Amino acid sequence: MNVQNLLSRALELDFLSIEEGVFLFENASTTELMFTGNLLRQYHVPNNIVTWIIDRNSNTTNVCIANCKFCNFYRRPGHEESYITDIPTYKQKIDELFEYGGEQLLLQGGHHPDLGLKFYCDLFSELKSLYPTLKLHALGPPEIAHIAKLEGVPHLEVLLALKKSGLDSLPGAGAEILNDRVRRLISKGKCGGAEWLDVMRAAHKADLTTSATMMFGHIETNYERMEHLVWLREVQSEKPENTNGFLAFIPWPFMDEDTILKRIKRARNTCTGDEYIRMIAMSRIMLPNVKNIQASWLTVGKKTAQICLHAGANDFGSIMIEENVVSAAGAAFRFTAQGIQDSIKEAGFTPQLRNQEYEYRELPKNIKQQELNRAELIVD
Repeated sequence: MNVQNLLSRALELDFLSIEEGVFLFENASTTELMFTGNLLRQYHVPNNIVTWIIDRNSNTTNVCIANCKFCNFYRRPGHEESYITDIPTYKQKIDELFEYGGEQLLLQGGHHPDLGLKFYCDLFSELKSLYPTLKLHALGPPEIAHIAKLEGVPHLEVLLALKKSGLDSLPGAGAEILNDRVRRLISKGKCGGAEWLDVMRAAHKADLTTSATMMFGHIETNYERMEHLVWLREVQSEKPENTNGFLAFIPWPFMDEDTILKRIKRARNTCTGDEYIRMIAMSRIMLPNVKNIQASWLTVGKKTAQICLHAGANDFGSIMIEENVVSAAGAAFRFTAQGIQDSIKEAGFTPQLRNQEYEYRELPKNIKQQELNRAELIVD
């Protein structure tokens, strides 16, 4: 194999193999990967615009029986700190979201053993009746698989019922690394990689826009990283015509603070800024059929995320009015709406507010006033 030959093929939108991806990642320079990733970004998103979104990442419950070794957020059933979010709390959170100019609730939780399909359908229907313009970007493949298992029905049946009740799009949560060697060691109680992908196939059949993710930098190999990307690419190739499928891909490094995975498996977040930038470029190279690549400023910080915009990323994600899961493992970075726009401009791009479908939104008129009332520290 030859680096220049592989990069040339990538620019032709060839589907590189797992082995070719590993070779590139381990042998190409960061400059070469960034240059190629940036050219591919310009092909897929031919403008100087970097998108971002205002949403809130809230949780239905913190009760979970998946026992993921990287999660500090969950509580076992019956724990004194366990909860199920009630409607008055949702109303307070959604009212605040709208005040900040947002329109989307990223709603996720745990594998609660007692919360089945009716609970989520009723919840989504009630939230939509209270807030008809609210966008629900909710749950994720592991939660869909969990609900399907509780009900004894196919994934597609669950997804269609949730869509009818108000689900607008499905996040790519719980992917971690899709290889089951890794999943057995870090998240044994979740669905396997093949089922995660099958849920996404069903979501695409239901014409639900989805995203895909990867949490890397723990116990996986470079081969398993590239395998993950190739499997996502294959599912995207199967999506029905005129559907979005995976509209975005978001990789982020494992956050290890106080996690069981760090304590028992001795897995530590050793991902440097350079390695993250290389993974952004490789994501663009290995996923020629996924249009949008998001830089995870929440986990890598402002400066590294800005460089990623020159390595293949075209999206800066959300200001995240609320986020509890990754933050519980050590992600300390925060942005205000003005801060995220300023950071995009500093990197040489034009910021553009979007929705989950990557459609452009006008900046809400009330957002600046809300910024004055918001005291959050931006950590570089």
